[in-house]
Order: sequence, then C-alpha cells, then structure tokens
Amino acid sequence: MRRLLGMPILLALALCACVTINVYFPAAEAREAAREFVENVIGEEGQTPPPVSETPPPDGGMALRMPRFDPWVLVGIGSAQAQSSPDITIRTPAIQAIRSRMESRFSSALRPHFDSGALGFGGDGTIVVRDASKLAIKDRVAVNAAVADDNRDRNAVYREIAVANGHPEWESQIRDVFARQWISSARPGWWYQQGGTWKQK
Repeated sequence: MRRLLGMPILLALALCACVTINVYFPAAEAREAAREFVENVIGEEGQTPPPVSETPPPDGGMALRMPRFDPWVLVGIGSAQAQSSPDITIRTPAIQAIRSRMESRFSSALRPHFDSGALGFGGDGTIVVRDASKLAIKDRVAVNAAVADDNRDRNAVYREIAVANGHPEWESQIRDVFARQWISSARPGWWYQQGGTWKQK
C-alpha cells in the first residue's frame, strides 16, 4: 500500500524534471542598449544624451518577465518557455563607471584621431590603430595607451553587461551587438573593419 501511495509522487517529480525554461538572447533589446551606450560615449562634444524613456529595474539588472503559470507544466506536457524577452539595462554602478571613463577618454584623447583616420573601429568591438603615420610622434605613446585603456574597458563592459543581466554566457553575443553598433554609430569619415577590410564611413 505504501508503495502505491509513493508512485504518484515519483511520477509527478519525473514529469516536472522534464520541464525546461529557456531564456533566449534578447537581440532587439541588446541592440537598443548598445545604441544608447555607444551614442553616449561617442556623441558629439557638448551634446546632451537623449532621454531614456524606460525606468531601469531597482537592482539595475535585467527584468525578466516570466510567463504566466501554466497548469500543463505540472503534468509534463510541453516545456515552459520564457515568452517575453528580457529587458537589458546598462545601469549598474560598474557599467556606469566604465561608460563615464570611456566618454571622457573618447572626447579628450580618441576623437581627434578618429577624425584624422589614425584610429578605427575593429570588427570585434575594439579600437585599432589603423594608420600610425597619421599620429604625431610625440602623441603615439599617449594614443597607444588610451587605445589599450579603452579596449580594456570595452572588454570589461561586454562582460559586465552579460553578468549584470544574469547570463555570463551572453558575453560574446553582447560583444557582437556592440561591435556592429560602434560601426553603425561611426561618424562620416571614420574608419571601421568589416570582414578584415578597412572601410570609411
């Protein structure tokens, strides 16, 4: 008799174990977050960043909208999927600190060298010294140091956004989205890499 009473419990546990919740990479939301971040960093001097219409969640992370309760999940029919896309935000203190450094560095040390053609956006979301001959000899050490510092911050922000949103495995996808956004936001005359080839906006 005890064996028969335990069977429904075991059956229910087995069925629940088959349920998976998949949270897919929210590409559209990531593109919007990247656009906001990039435009703030490279925006024209003296330009005020556009207002953000959406209020970030209180913890500064990502708000996951989970699907409504589905009673069929309890009986093991189908798999539960996160129906709504997560809302990626870029407003954690760490991300804001990195963005602030990048904004300052871009306007003070990098923008003139994008304008001259010495620097360009790499296809991997970094900055590359494209043509060192366009840098004055006295400026080369400082520019190379600024590029190295900025690339460290870029790598850190891609990682931090993925971690802050609870999905460290999204780092490479975040990087890809940002790499495309840096190129998309490049100003006329700036250089960027595409497929290993340098192109000018």
